Amino acid sequence: MTKKTGYLIGILLTILIGTLLYWWLCCNCGDGHRGKEPVKSVLDSSFRLNGEGIDYQCADNFIFPAGSFSFREPVSGSVNQGIELLKTRFEKNDQLKLAITGFCSNGEKNTSVFPNLGYARANVVKNYFAKHGINSSRILINGEIKDTVDTRENLIHGPLAFLVKGNKQVEGETTAFDVEAFKEELNTNPLVLYFETNQTNIELTPEQKQTVLKIVDYLGKVPDATVLIVGHTDNSGPRDANMKVGQQRADFAKDYFVNNGFPGSAINSTSKGPDEPIADNNTEEGKAKNRRTVISIQ
Repeated sequence: MTKKTGYLIGILLTILIGTLLYWWLCCNCGDGHRGKEPVKSVLDSSFRLNGEGIDYQCADNFIFPAGSFSFREPVSGSVNQGIELLKTRFEKNDQLKLAITGFCSNGEKNTSVFPNLGYARANVVKNYFAKHGINSSRILINGEIKDTVDTRENLIHGPLAFLVKGNKQVEGETTAFDVEAFKEELNTNPLVLYFETNQTNIELTPEQKQTVLKIVDYLGKVPDATVLIVGHTDNSGPRDANMKVGQQRADFAKDYFVNNGFPGSAINSTSKGPDEPIADNNTEEGKAKNRRTVISIQ
């Protein structure tokens, strides 16, 4: 081997060893960071009303226990002050609407009649605004799941976003809701629930929860609209007893919807007992189908 060849081999070995060491040391130095999720920024939990002609902000906000859509009361005076400012702004411009988006995390169990707790939170806050003079027909609600909600000691602080919009902006962002078509559709194919009167919760399918959202939208858009809840039974036992059971079933459903933020004054509950069966009462399967609660619009 010549001296020149030895130099070349030495250079190649140096490059090879250097490459291996670089790969081993430098590439592995980042292993401690691999697999780690980026730090998530927490949603701003302050109360802020902004948009068309208003920009109000305060540190306080609505606070919800984790897994709940009922906010803690009393609400801060600074929040109420913002609502009063919004009321004044709305009185001066009838073309404005308020969009409320509620948030919840994936880890919160949804026990509401809405698609997620975010919707349920937005709805109860909508009702609070309505009690303070903001017409509910001018409030739009939405719900989103975000794991960045501000959670402290099992309390969710300010999981809400508020935006004031003009009518033209709203029309450009939302699909027109035909209230008459929906009423006809719901009354032709009403919402039918099956549950026992001793239940504490009513389980709705995703499709039924979408129907509930449309009912909320309908009530907001049609003044003096009324939801009708009718309880039905099978024909086991005396008719008078069944009429009472049907009424209990209807009242339970009404109370459940009211607890979910529906106005009680907009819901009528009644019973038809065993008088309108939809299946054969001579079979257990048929009796189970007849023990139902039907929801429509009057």
